[in-house]
Amino acid sequence: MQLHQLQPQHPLKDKKTRVGRGGKRGTTSGKGQKGQKSRAGRRMRPAERDYIQRLPKLRGLKNKPTSLKLGVLNVGDLEKYAKDGIINAEILGEKMKILGGGEIKKALTVSGLPVSKSAKAKIEVAGGKVN
Repeated sequence: MQLHQLQPQHPLKDKKTRVGRGGKRGTTSGKGQKGQKSRAGRRMRPAERDYIQRLPKLRGLKNKPTSLKLGVLNVGDLEKYAKDGIINAEILGEKMKILGGGEIKKALTVSGLPVSKSAKAKIEVAGGKVN
């Protein structure tokens, strides 16, 4: 037995047509004219790559700040929210920073919240405390 006489155990039922090599189908052999689709070894660009390129890179989805932005509350508005002269994150419903805008007349105790220097000074002048 010679090498050229070997045959597969289960031969293919239909031979695949080899397109793009001249022959009976004409010059372009059913592939149309120029362009990426008519070239040998063509590979179309996957759509996922376009989506990846459109995503923001530096300040994007992966790099968002982990710390929460604090809400802002001025000293002049503290009297509205105070319960029994105490102000904390539970009473306000969220964590907020207290800034020095406005005037305060009551003595209030602020605990567990960040306070600016000017706000701290105004609270202490009114007779309150900052913990």
